Amino acid sequence: MFRKILSPFARLFEFHARTHYRTERHSMALTLGIIVAAGVGGFVEIAPLFTIDETVEAAPDMRLYTPLEQAGRDIYIREGCYACHSQMIRTLQDEVDRYGPYSLAVESQYDHPMLWGSKRTGPDLARLGNKYSDDWHVRHLVDPRAVVPESVMPQYAFLLDRTLETESLPDRLAALRAVGVPYSDEQIDNADADARGQARPDTDAADGVSKRYGDATSVRHFDGQRDRVTEMDALVAYLQILGGLTDAAFANQPPGED
Repeated sequence: MFRKILSPFARLFEFHARTHYRTERHSMALTLGIIVAAGVGGFVEIAPLFTIDETVEAAPDMRLYTPLEQAGRDIYIREGCYACHSQMIRTLQDEVDRYGPYSLAVESQYDHPMLWGSKRTGPDLARLGNKYSDDWHVRHLVDPRAVVPESVMPQYAFLLDRTLETESLPDRLAALRAVGVPYSDEQIDNADADARGQARPDTDAADGVSKRYGDATSVRHFDGQRDRVTEMDALVAYLQILGGLTDAAFANQPPGED
């Protein structure tokens, strides 16, 4: 039965096998084939970039990461968190029901590098911001099994003991501006003070954070310690802003079911 079905294609299969065999025996033909295949693949990858202005959504309310949140993002990358958590909700119905509106390209326009991810050992974090309290995040990072018994996540308790290094933040923000993130000169010059001020609401520096990044910016003791700014402060601040840089996705899509 299968022979009858496949018999009309026998000549095609034979021609393909014969051509493939001959191509492998001639280096120039094989090289030409590789160039053609790479050219087609390159065109498919590059062509969409010429229409990127038309395909990326506009988000007038898009805000920048504060220096503290950007420092937290750097720590998130340094510790390899992206290897187990994606930050891209796909358009599948079960994902939208679980995580909320699917991710839009504009939500990652200031992410260098982007952290969409391709593997999930843990849940997607694209809309994690303000889903849990700061205290929950601290306890989860200190001892994941204390709040999620089935978790296989490693502990990050040492972040509570590490004072956040902020002196390099002006240069880091300047580097991000060089690749398109619109930080102003004032934001770059005050990056060091703003990072410390966002985690120290009882200091004068806190007022500068609200002035430069908006009154809606969260300014508080993220890790619960009042005497210093730690790497835990930065990481929790970053986790709490995920999905909160713009409301574009919520404005254009129905929310998922809780």
